[in-house]
Amino acid sequence: MIVRFCMMGSWMDWSDLRIFLAIAREGTLGAAARKIGQTQPTMGRRLRALETALGQVLFQRTADGFVLTDEGTAVLRHAERIEEEALALERHASGAETQLDGMLRLSSSDWFGTVMLSPVIAAFGKRHPKVIVELLTDARLYSLPRREADLVFRIKPFSEPEVISRKLLHIPYALYGRKGSKPPHASDGSGVRVVTMNTEFADMPDAVWLKRTLPKAEVAARSNNRQAQAELCAGGSGLAVLPRPLGDRDRRLVAFDIGVSPPGRDTYVGYHRDLRRLARLRALLDVVIERLA
Repeated sequence: MIVRFCMMGSWMDWSDLRIFLAIAREGTLGAAARKIGQTQPTMGRRLRALETALGQVLFQRTADGFVLTDEGTAVLRHAERIEEEALALERHASGAETQLDGMLRLSSSDWFGTVMLSPVIAAFGKRHPKVIVELLTDARLYSLPRREADLVFRIKPFSEPEVISRKLLHIPYALYGRKGSKPPHASDGSGVRVVTMNTEFADMPDAVWLKRTLPKAEVAARSNNRQAQAELCAGGSGLAVLPRPLGDRDRRLVAFDIGVSPPGRDTYVGYHRDLRRLARLRALLDVVIERLA
């Protein structure tokens, strides 16, 4: 689908706008090219053509990358509004589809994608083999309105008005150690080594609980990756607070009861309202709810 729009008296393609937005957001031609699947020379050529069409220099070229000029900043505001309209049109077209084929992009945390979603995706694939499911697992919050993902699983409730969401399940957590090790005494944690979240996520409820429950414990390692924490714990680095679906499946680990349990977390699932009639999305949601809710 070719979408054309008028900006500052000049007609241009939506694809040119996507290139401009990618460069503005990524800061370099190389990163922007990887983001939208174009070559770097093509990106540079299309950008020059866009600047010529508008009669404006949109970026200042520096040693550190591309920086928006005042004119570029003004264009960015218009471009983002046009992007919202173009993406809404794409979502509406996708939402009208009825065939169970095509692609669905899912986003979740690392361990949740591996432990919880992978079996669900496998079961869904047996029922609907023509639907390709792409699973993205990292700490980034992917945008549903911008179609960075079709279905997002996260521990933070959705607040965007255009997102349809629901609480999917509650996940309990537990304190784990390497199998064969002794549980810590219910004291201040003196002499205990622990594996916990990195400083960026130090305010996570389990990290706060661990620091409060064992305040004098020595931090042996930090990671924002739950599976890495489990591996460190199994390797003897120290105790770790882990989601029970992850910790209980690892035979190298044992859950300790020290009289007080760490807080669990709720998991929410959300999708853009324009995709509520998308048959393959509804079919996948059915399997997700059947297996997890």
